[in-house]
Amino acid sequence: MLKLVAFTVCIFLAAIANSQSLFSEIDIEPKQDSIKKKNLLMSLGNGYFPSKYFNVDLRYLIKYNQYEGVRTGLGGITNDHFSKQFRLNSYVVYGFRDHRFKYSIGGGIRLSEKGNTWLNLSYTDDLQESGSTSFLTDGRFFQFFEPRLLNISLFHKHITKTLSIEHQFHPKLISETEFAVSNVSPTYTYGYQLNNDIINDFQLSTLKLALQWSPFNTVVESPEGRLTMIPGYPHFTLQYTKNFNHLFKSNLSFSKVDFKTVFKIGDEKASFSEITLVSGIARGDIPLTHLYHAYPNNINKATILQRFSVAGLTSFETMYFNEFFSDRFSTFQLKHYLKPFPISTRYRPQMVLITRYAIGDVKHPEKHENISFGALNKGYTESGFEINKLLFGFGLSLTYRYGAYHLPDFDDNIAFKFTFNVTL
Repeated sequence: MLKLVAFTVCIFLAAIANSQSLFSEIDIEPKQDSIKKKNLLMSLGNGYFPSKYFNVDLRYLIKYNQYEGVRTGLGGITNDHFSKQFRLNSYVVYGFRDHRFKYSIGGGIRLSEKGNTWLNLSYTDDLQESGSTSFLTDGRFFQFFEPRLLNISLFHKHITKTLSIEHQFHPKLISETEFAVSNVSPTYTYGYQLNNDIINDFQLSTLKLALQWSPFNTVVESPEGRLTMIPGYPHFTLQYTKNFNHLFKSNLSFSKVDFKTVFKIGDEKASFSEITLVSGIARGDIPLTHLYHAYPNNINKATILQRFSVAGLTSFETMYFNEFFSDRFSTFQLKHYLKPFPISTRYRPQMVLITRYAIGDVKHPEKHENISFGALNKGYTESGFEINKLLFGFGLSLTYRYGAYHLPDFDDNIAFKFTFNVTL
């Protein structure tokens, strides 16, 4: 294991050392090279710092959560200067609280340039948040600061080997198919009842099929001659997951269907609204690790100020961590952005009005041993506002929980947090 970590780190350092100076490669003076400046900002916005042959992945530099404590490491991916026909990607991180290395090694080969078709392989030994769901076709989502990570406590270890194919049927219709074999072990005390027995570790053999359709995107030529997309709304994502029992020692059988759509109405330079709908349904023998949790972001402490933390982008700020899990759920989020206050050319705070709603249920909560949680069958509602970009990208948010899951103590229904928004 240590040899593998050392080898991977050496590859990363050699790739950076053999490249020319990062700052000489990418000149950010607008008058000298505006195209390079734009490409640099796009790379940073996607979470990469580019060098000649290798792009450093900023996601792995430093993070913090309740299980690992400080998590730091190095990662990246080769770029087109290295090769346009194949790519290598990897990362190594270390958790100072659990004293474990986590890593991933992978690569891909381009099968077709016209359809941007890639065949990918990877091997990953890492952690994942229990109850979280990601869409294969969402691509890369990067935040300089990920607030939910600070307070997540339920993780499961997984060793996963994947084979996937990315294909673009059309610039507005992309797909990804993935087959994965995983060994999943919760880091917390948990057991799932299966056929009069309790299992604590889960062997999975999972097939995922995902489609993303963006009918209102605008296709434009990039300075390098490649097609890029100006986002248009709405766009739609559909994903089907099937876990096969008894295939490669898999010990569970379940399926999931997940859907997401995002609408934007209005002018982003003035006032506009953003609507996000997410829905999922799971059937079969599905452990807590693969249920839905609706992305809560509130820590279970006594006072409002003790719960003061950072608001997320799409999370439920008044919903406590591990309070609800579902095998079928839907969430609705409406964010209305008022026109920024024109205090000065550079200082333009912005108010955002927010309403969120979630509903769900779970069929057999008694099958989940050593953990208790509620269902969302009565409908969960919160509303509030944010005032963003008050100082150096920081702002404030205030959210109130009401309706069927309103808590007896008034203070427990309030989430007061700060926000962080940076626009490159």
